Amino acid sequence: MRSDFGLAAAAVATVLLAVPQPAAAAADSADRAAPARCVDGGEDSRDRSSVHEEEIRWEDGTRFNDALAHANRAWSTGGLTQVRIRSADSNSTADLRWRDVNRTGPGWKNVYGKWSSGPGVDTIHLNRAYLDDGRRRGDTRARRVVAAHELGHALGFCHKSADRYATLMDADFGRLPEDGKPTQDDRRNYRRLWG
Repeated sequence: MRSDFGLAAAAVATVLLAVPQPAAAAADSADRAAPARCVDGGEDSRDRSSVHEEEIRWEDGTRFNDALAHANRAWSTGGLTQVRIRSADSNSTADLRWRDVNRTGPGWKNVYGKWSSGPGVDTIHLNRAYLDDGRRRGDTRARRVVAAHELGHALGFCHKSADRYATLMDADFGRLPEDGKPTQDDRRNYRRLWG
């Protein structure tokens, strides 16, 4: 998130439909035809995600396991099943690492969490400087919201504006859903991107 969660850029991805459909279905298809727009002018993107072969295999390295579990549930239930999210094991390679940092210096001031893409394994950092007990966002609800937002970036979603619709992907922590779950519009964006 811009001030709270770090930045995530987006590129272009499309879904093509081949069969003509009735008017109501055509409107739904048009809704899914183009990825959602980002606040920076880009679009949600499969290419800017941690997804590999329709799944994210993650490796745990955070003390905020409740938040990690919440984020995984939030993005893999209620019809959001096209991308499987599960832990890496001895027979698989991780696509995403969950790690903790404790930083407030340059690049981390008021940053609660950050998804970063790198060669090999991507990383979600949860910032203990703000998320530990007794800190500004040191409660279960805030940690869950931050983790779910960052996992949204790992799924290829960029920052949206709550001025347009309610979204878990707004850059401003104060405008994110209290329950830390994808909204109806986030679910629509998921289907646009992942089918």
